[in-house]
Amino acid sequence: MKVVLSPTYRQVQPLSGFQGEINPFYCPKDKVLFVMGATGTGKSRLAIDLASHFPAEIINSDKMQVYKGLDIVTNKVTPWECRGVPHHLLGVVDPEYDFTANGFRRHTWRAIESILGRDRLPIIAGGSNSFIDALVNDDPEFRSRHDCCFLWVYVSLPVFHSFMSEWVDRMVEAGLVEEVRDFYVPGASNTRGLRRVIGVSEMVEYLRAESIDASEVFLRRGKEEAEEKWERQVHGPSAMIVERFLFEEGEEEAGAATMNITMPAVPLAAAVAAVTH
Repeated sequence: MKVVLSPTYRQVQPLSGFQGEINPFYCPKDKVLFVMGATGTGKSRLAIDLASHFPAEIINSDKMQVYKGLDIVTNKVTPWECRGVPHHLLGVVDPEYDFTANGFRRHTWRAIESILGRDRLPIIAGGSNSFIDALVNDDPEFRSRHDCCFLWVYVSLPVFHSFMSEWVDRMVEAGLVEEVRDFYVPGASNTRGLRRVIGVSEMVEYLRAESIDASEVFLRRGKEEAEEKWERQVHGPSAMIVERFLFEEGEEEAGAATMNITMPAVPLAAAVAAVTH
């Protein structure tokens, strides 16, 4: 995507079909994309879609997905779902270790430099805002060296609650209970490392008594409709925002740009807001 001409200037190659003028010698800062939102709103999927659209690699910013283990409970993307997109800081930390925001900042710096060194776009995806805050707001050097674009994936609460019921049922069917049972240690503190993840403490009483009351499976909506809505209302607009962020230089100087997209109540119904600075 980029050809390095000197330590200061880079030549930017537009995407095929891009309409508009660019300055081939304007890019004083390296670009970093953030995909944010609540748990279960489709951040990982959107990040992978964008990384398949643009030359990019993904850095996980979810404070629980950074740990090894409990892949179902933490909802890590599977190798199949990654579709060949490289991921960093995903399932690499010892589950007993307390991985802090400062640790995330240090590791993310190294990952970003590695990704940029391969002339690819770093996409930081995850819902742990304290990690992102430590990187963006508590690190003046990061702000001075990087031009950032933020995408926020939003789902209305009624739709989100309905989807979450189905989502939890699918996690149980995929082996959530067995996964937590294997991980559970009687008497162990659930305030450190991976044991802090939502699902472990909540299942302690069940694991002690080995009884559970599962929720009724919600009626699944049509897959074809959901896929079409995702492409038209989430991935498509997001790709357009990122394309402008990458190739329409100078808009940042005009001030913050915001774009909101809404869609009807369907699974993963979402609005995406982007802010560049």
